[in-house]
Amino acid sequence: MSSVGLYVVTVLIWGSTWIAITFQLGRVPPAASIVYRFALAGLILLVWCGVRGLRLAFSWRDHLWMALQGLLLFGLNYVCIYLAEGLVSSGLVALVFSLMVFLNMAGARLLFATPLRPSALLGALLGVGGVGLVFLPELGQVSGGGHPGLGLALALVGTVSASLGNLAAARNQRRGLPVVQLNTFGMLYGTLFVGLYALASGQAFRFDWAPGYLASLAYLAVFGSVLAFGAYLTLLGRVGAGRAGYAATTIPIVALLLSTLFEGLRWRLGTALGIGLCLAGNVLVLRDRKGRSSS
Repeated sequence: MSSVGLYVVTVLIWGSTWIAITFQLGRVPPAASIVYRFALAGLILLVWCGVRGLRLAFSWRDHLWMALQGLLLFGLNYVCIYLAEGLVSSGLVALVFSLMVFLNMAGARLLFATPLRPSALLGALLGVGGVGLVFLPELGQVSGGGHPGLGLALALVGTVSASLGNLAAARNQRRGLPVVQLNTFGMLYGTLFVGLYALASGQAFRFDWAPGYLASLAYLAVFGSVLAFGAYLTLLGRVGAGRAGYAATTIPIVALLLSTLFEGLRWRLGTALGIGLCLAGNVLVLRDRKGRSSS
């Protein structure tokens, strides 16, 4: 699949997971739902590796790096974002998370000497500005918890964790570790970390056998985890963490479009302008072929 194809698959699937996650909220604690999601995804990938005869023996150093990727990308990131959305609006969380594109660019520059291209920086600015315009009415709102400072801090920690996880994944691929096995062990390690957090915080591992919960869990595990992370990390290995991270500014827009179709969301002028800015940013970033990270 081309890099553009991988990008489109990533943003379409992850844009749709926002709706699927709403079916996960209820009697099952968020940390338990994260554990179920990545445990199922990791086991699916483990079976796939066995069926295809893919290498599963790695050194302890490789496992340490895969565990770090799992902690950052599949563990701490998700726990913080779930907690943040319980305290502040989803729009504010989406805006903070879109800053990952800048963190990825800075990290790739520091760690891998990836050049900072003016067109990519401008595209990132347009994307983050577009997300801000789209969710402007929500930015001053808080959720039921009523602790906006804590919610903002958690969103920032989750965003930094996701960016560091991206950079760890880029480092692992540069060391020759294949994406499928990276995701397999990373998700299983992430499951372990989130499971330990859930036990330490006293969250019960309840389960919901309702059709909506089961269907959303299957979608999030197979499409939102196995396929989307496979596409995203393959893209990251090809074009670098900076350009791949631009997906963080596009995913909320896809979620918005799906909400318009299925939830009757009404647009305003800022919605249209924000989407226009994101589309312009996409054009700049995806056409910036010189921004490819050297491997």
